[in-house]
Amino acid sequence: MNHLRLALLLCSLLGSGAGLAESWHNSLDMRFVRIPAGSFIMGNPQVDDTAFELPDGDVQSIQDETPAHKVRISRVFWLGATEVTQGQWLKLMGTRPGPSAYWRRTDWQRLPVVSVSWNDAQRFIKKLNAKEKTQVYRLPSEAEWEYAARAGSTDARPFPKEKLAEQAWYIKNSKDEPQPVGSKPANAWGLYDMLGNAWEWVADRYSENYYAVSPSTDPQGPTSGTQRVRRGGSYHCEPHLMRVNYRAAATPDTRYSVLGFRVLREVTRGTE
Repeated sequence: MNHLRLALLLCSLLGSGAGLAESWHNSLDMRFVRIPAGSFIMGNPQVDDTAFELPDGDVQSIQDETPAHKVRISRVFWLGATEVTQGQWLKLMGTRPGPSAYWRRTDWQRLPVVSVSWNDAQRFIKKLNAKEKTQVYRLPSEAEWEYAARAGSTDARPFPKEKLAEQAWYIKNSKDEPQPVGSKPANAWGLYDMLGNAWEWVADRYSENYYAVSPSTDPQGPTSGTQRVRRGGSYHCEPHLMRVNYRAAATPDTRYSVLGFRVLREVTRGTE
């Protein structure tokens, strides 16, 4: 291969967001992307700017995104390149949650599985761990999720707001229904649909004041609370909700037709 062709190939791979991502597949053909250890600013350091996006300009409604604070993720981990799909769910769980219309579509296997509660996600993970005779699968923490969603970005989105329709599925381009995972560009670390398509459960309990007392290394969320955090927005969301620092929560038995999850795999020997 001549130098020009090699340069063009490298540019193409770098531009794709996923081409150079180190990945690994499990027995369900779930693809996981290696996320490096590192530090980032978690939360919203630009509350006043965000207020201009809000329909009512109510800064109080996003105070749970403050204070912005430095967080260190101390260990490498592997995160699902996409949300868990209907095909993967059916193969492992043998059920078809969510609207029946989504299961009748010709692309049903590639749609994110939705209408699964936090408890349902835990059952999936327990069964996946049992299938592979391991204990390494879990939901990401809220900090791990935001760190991965940012992929090195310090802004509310890892792309200009003007490019939201090109980069994510939300109410203005989704026809108000889920779309096949991975059909929008990956972020810089090779992860798809971190914003939009389906909301994603994370492991943490929710507290609106947690950021003020959060540990600076590997925070795991409050030790008590009745709700669990969901992140990322969905195909049904308005643009102001499509931000990596936006926080939402629901009780762990909640099932919405916009709500799914993605899985984290902890580092083990041979998958570092």
